[in-house]
Parts: sequence; structure tokens; C-alpha cells
Amino acid sequence: MKVIPAIDLMNGQVVRLYKGDPNQKTVYSDNPIEVAKKWEANGADMLHLVDLDATLGRGSNLLIIKKILEQISIPIQVAGGLRDESIITDVSKISNRVVLGTFAFKDKSTLKKLLSNLGPEKIVISVDHIDGEIVIHGWQKQTGIKLIDAMQEFLAMGFSEFLLTNVSRDGTLQGPDLEFLEQACQLDKSHVIASGGISNIKDIQDVKQKNAFGVILGKALYENKISIEEAKQIA
Repeated sequence: MKVIPAIDLMNGQVVRLYKGDPNQKTVYSDNPIEVAKKWEANGADMLHLVDLDATLGRGSNLLIIKKILEQISIPIQVAGGLRDESIITDVSKISNRVVLGTFAFKDKSTLKKLLSNLGPEKIVISVDHIDGEIVIHGWQKQTGIKLIDAMQEFLAMGFSEFLLTNVSRDGTLQGPDLEFLEQACQLDKSHVIASGGISNIKDIQDVKQKNAFGVILGKALYENKISIEEAKQIA
């Protein structure tokens, strides 16, 4: 199982939001490059970079992301506001993987084209949900689409990589949503990265037992409740 620290970017700072709410923000660093180098040095398998300003439609941290990509040698997946084919293509050229959420649900025809051009291993489908119902647009808009139905459709299209976040757990340190994680991991050929709620070593063990492909470390890592080294021993 991959141990993947998240670096959430807003106004050029490393932040964490509570349940995705931009009004409930904690700033952890003014130097994202330094943070990325620290997590790489500590043994992270991959980094998860999120442009929250792009997600919320109020800016971009792409220049900072490009600088991080230039200085980090471990794999990096980029997420947040990738809703235009040309931007997605550009980012895919400099990163290992692109994470598509809103775009994946709103433009299936272009998504299929990107799948053909980039390959399934390059695209991660972000299936963000609240109690099993998909949400998009920075978790602000409900779709009425059931999580497992959505994943089955993407699997049928040829995708295999998923980022699964229960929004109601994200940034809460209340533990991961194991029920939906188990359902998602049981789907044939799905590689699921679990995100949201991780607070301690037991949570890492629980996620591994569900056969997750990877686990995102966020608030627990930044508040020293868990270390990458400890997580790697479990993973």
C-alpha cells in the first residue's frame, strides 16, 4: 500500500480544510517546496498535490506546482480544478498522474479521448462522496449519483485508478470511512486510494485490511499524530 502525503495549496500556502470548507482553513506552511522535500526525505511513496484555489474557481497555484515537480523525484499526482482538456494534457506531461473529479462526471466524451491519449495509468478518477452520493465542484454540488454505480461505469470505460474521499470525514481526524472503502476495493480491477479522516496507526491498518492501493495522509501528518515512517511500517 502506497503512503501518500497530501499538499493542499491555497494562496501559495500549504493548508488543510475542515470537511472541504474554505472558511475553515488551517495554514501549515508558507513554503510548499520545503514541505514537499520534507515528505520525500521522510520516505513518502508519492505526493498528492491539490490546487484548492483552482478547485474553487478563484485562482491557481500551477506555478508553485510546477516548481515542486521540478525539484521532487518521487511520483506526484496533481489534483484540483483540472476541468479543461488542454490544461489536463499540459499537467499530465509534467506529472505522473492527473486526478479528475468534476471534469470526469461532466464531459465523458473528452474523458474517453484523454483515456485513449494518456492511458489508464495516468488518470485517477476522484470519486468524492457524502454518504455514498457523488459530489463535484469542490464538494459544493450534489449529483444524485451513487458512488459504486459511478465507479462501475468508469471501470467499464477502462479506468482503474480511483481517489476515494468521504467529504464528511476529510480533515476531521475521525477515522476513515471503511464501509464505502470496502465496497470500492471489492470492485474488480479497481485500485483505490483512501482519503479522509486518517488519524492514527490503527486507521492505516484498517485501510490496508480493506486492500486499498494507497492512503492519503493529511491533517494527522501535519499535526504530528502520525509519521510517514510509522505509516510505511504498516503499509
